[in-house]
Amino acid sequence: MTRSSLGSPPVDLPVLGSLDELSTTWLSTALGAEVEGFTLSPVGTGQMGSCYRITLTGDTALPGTALLKLPSADEGTRAMVAGAYRTEVRFYTEVLPTVGIHTPRRYATSTVGDDGLFAMLLEDMAPAQQGDQIAGCTPDQARDAAVNLAGLHGPRWSDPTLHDVEGLTLSGPDDAALLAEVYGPATDTFLEQLGDALTPETQETLRRCVGAAEQWSLARQSERFGLVHGDYRLDNLLFLADPGADALPVSAVDWQTLSLGLPARDLAYLLGTGLSVEDRREHERAIVEEYHADLLVYGVTDYTAEQAFDDYRFAMLQGPLVSVFGCAYGARTERGDAMFAAMVNRSCTAMRDLGTLDLVGAS
Repeated sequence: MTRSSLGSPPVDLPVLGSLDELSTTWLSTALGAEVEGFTLSPVGTGQMGSCYRITLTGDTALPGTALLKLPSADEGTRAMVAGAYRTEVRFYTEVLPTVGIHTPRRYATSTVGDDGLFAMLLEDMAPAQQGDQIAGCTPDQARDAAVNLAGLHGPRWSDPTLHDVEGLTLSGPDDAALLAEVYGPATDTFLEQLGDALTPETQETLRRCVGAAEQWSLARQSERFGLVHGDYRLDNLLFLADPGADALPVSAVDWQTLSLGLPARDLAYLLGTGLSVEDRREHERAIVEEYHADLLVYGVTDYTAEQAFDDYRFAMLQGPLVSVFGCAYGARTERGDAMFAAMVNRSCTAMRDLGTLDLVGAS
C-alpha cells in the first residue's frame, strides 16, 4: 500500500471519550492502514479544545505523523462550544470538497455527540510554521494567504445553495441587534484591560465602532456573500519557508468560526491585523488586486477590482470587532494581551487610513 492509497475517511469513526481510549485499533480504522505503535505530544494551548501530534509506526502507507484534535476536557466548555465543533467537522466533510482553499488533509472525523465529544485526525503540516500575530508577516506571506483565501471565496461566491448547509446563515436583524447590545460593554472591558497598550487614536476609533457595528454587520451581504472563515489571521495560518514547485506556501486551519457574510471581511482582517502599518499602506492595493484576479479565475463575475477594494475598506471593522470579543470573553494571557493590542492598533489605523467608518456612515 502506498502513501496515496489511504482509504476514504470512515463516516462512523468512534468518538474518543478520553485520550486514554486512543489505541492502535482506533488509529488503524481512522487511517485505513495498520498502526503498530504511536507516541503523543501536545500542540498549542487549546482554549477551546486539545491538539496532539501523533508519531506513527506500522504500515509503510502511514504518514510519519498526524494531528489529533479533541474537544475541551471540561464538560461545561464542551457543551457551550459543541456548535463550533460541528461547524469545523461540517467544513471538512461537506464544504471543503467544493472550494479551492488549501488546508491540512483530513484523514478521518467522528460525528460530534450531544455532549460535544468528537475526534478529528488531520495531516501534520510540519515543517510549516504557524504565523506570529504579534510579529506580523511579510507582504509576500500576506499575498500568499490572500490568494489562498480566494480559493475559499471564489468557487461558491453568492451561491444560494450555501443556505442549505446546516449551521451556515447570514446575519439577520436579530443577530445585529444582539451584537449592538453586547459590543459596547465588550469594548468597555477591552479598553479597561488594554487601554494602556493602545494609542489615543485607536481608543477613539474603538469607541466609534460601537455605534457602527449593527449597521455594518448587515450591510452589503445581500449584494454579495460567501463563505467567511471568520478568524483568518496569522496564528491560524501555516507557512512553508521553502515550499518548492509542487507545494502551496500557506494552509489555513481552525474552521470553527465558519459562517456566511461579506467575503472581504476575511481579507480585511488578514491584512489589517497581520501587516505592519507601513507594509499595509504600501502593498494593500496590489494584494487586493491579486486576490480579485484569483476570484475571476474561480468564475466570479460582475465584480470589479475597484468594488473589491471598496469592500476591503468597508470590511476593516472585522479586525477590532473580533479582537474585542476575543479579549473580553476569552481567558487572558500575557501573549494574548499583546496580540490583541497589536491587532487592534493596526486595524484601527487601517480604518482611519481607509475611511472605513465614513463608508459605514458612522458618526
